[in-house]
Amino acid sequence: MKKVVLFFLMLSLGLLSAAQETPVFAPGETYLFAERDTCSLYLDIYRPTEGAETTFEGHSKPAIVYVFGGGFVGGQRVDDFKRLWFQRLNGDGYTVVTIDYRLGMKGYKVGKGLSGLKKASDQFYLSQQMGVEDLFSAISFLAENKDELGIDPMNLVAAGSSAGAIISLAAEYDILCGRTGNLPEGFQFKGVMSFAGGVVSLSGEPKYLSAPCPTLLLHGTADSMVAYNKLSMGGRGIWGSDFLATQWAKKGYTGWCIYRFKDRPHDVAAYMSYLWDIEEAFLEQNVILGHPRTVDATVDDPTLPTWTVTQLDLSAYSKQ
Repeated sequence: MKKVVLFFLMLSLGLLSAAQETPVFAPGETYLFAERDTCSLYLDIYRPTEGAETTFEGHSKPAIVYVFGGGFVGGQRVDDFKRLWFQRLNGDGYTVVTIDYRLGMKGYKVGKGLSGLKKASDQFYLSQQMGVEDLFSAISFLAENKDELGIDPMNLVAAGSSAGAIISLAAEYDILCGRTGNLPEGFQFKGVMSFAGGVVSLSGEPKYLSAPCPTLLLHGTADSMVAYNKLSMGGRGIWGSDFLATQWAKKGYTGWCIYRFKDRPHDVAAYMSYLWDIEEAFLEQNVILGHPRTVDATVDDPTLPTWTVTQLDLSAYSKQ
């Protein structure tokens, strides 16, 4: 039980800090895509760099819809650190769309005992599903305005970090389960890129009855914030990258890639700008060309950065 409590506490992080200069780089367009009772939701569009190649072997490159991380208590679509990655994607001909979503755990207080933990897990699952709903609304906005925006809503890759990776994986899982909300008819992601994510469930492990879209899983084997394998109690918990890949392998599904970063903690959630070779190969081979390429690799690279957690907002989960 202590580990499950720690899971909900740790996910209140303001995430990882890294000293970076603020790049002179900004989105070209910002749009309101949904009005909720508690907030207005916006998205930003970063267009490909002038002169960049927007096709690969005759196929249009997908737009990358990025979902930020922050434990469902913080984070924002305007992220100077991630803009370095957006700029890299733009330079390679990819459009990037970054979205808002509601922060379902912001200000939530965990009650005492098993009852408090149960309610917290309910709220955490609700936070995931609120994020999925908001992601679906952003996609619907892109579809409704496809002619004006020039973005093909049927050629999208969902990419997320930490809580954003959870939302991205859960959105794909919901589509496979027929829970498509207000999505365009026949919609399916062209791919999903998950930086330290998993799927939250209140009814036991996620069961994939059909193969997911091409999916890139990147996860530290020592991640104590978003479980690398699983963290569950009584059918409630989170099932991480290792668990998902193992299930897909047993079912004979192809087209997914997992990179297991040996002994790395949750800092893999911020590795976007450091893994371009892996990302590029996945986007070009799995997503654009549709090759059933499957990779299961362990990475032991001491040159990758490690960040120190500098702020843990436990006040958001102070006991009642």
